[in-house]
Amino acid sequence: MLSQKARYALHALIVLAEHDGDEPMQIADVADEAGVPRKFLEQILLEFRKRGILRSQRGRAGGYLLAKAPKDISFADIIRATDGPIALAPCVSVTAYHRCEDCMDERTCEIRKVLMLARDATASVLESQSLATAVARRKRAARNA
Repeated sequence: MLSQKARYALHALIVLAEHDGDEPMQIADVADEAGVPRKFLEQILLEFRKRGILRSQRGRAGGYLLAKAPKDISFADIIRATDGPIALAPCVSVTAYHRCEDCMDERTCEIRKVLMLARDATASVLESQSLATAVARRKRAARNA
């Protein structure tokens, strides 16, 4: 399941993507617009700055901005940064692989084969959806409302 931290991160980064190219956004403004508790958001944004997904500017007009174009930040990037690997088991993880302790033979393990299919399908969807696609969907929904 997606953690609450990942949900907050997705909401906050979508807000920042909507304002991409504008002035930096202060944490309080992102928190209000994203509906995320400010204290929790501070930790999340700091982590994404360290990972190079966000950048910050100090000073009175400071705040946070995306460090990359919204089209270059996928949902998979955000979820991996907050929750770790997308895979359901370590033996099918691309980013954190290790053999399962109880595995007799990875080549013939039927559980592994199914979990690889699930990982591939999930990763495909999450990697194909970026902050830009989320912002575009939001704008379409607002126009149709």
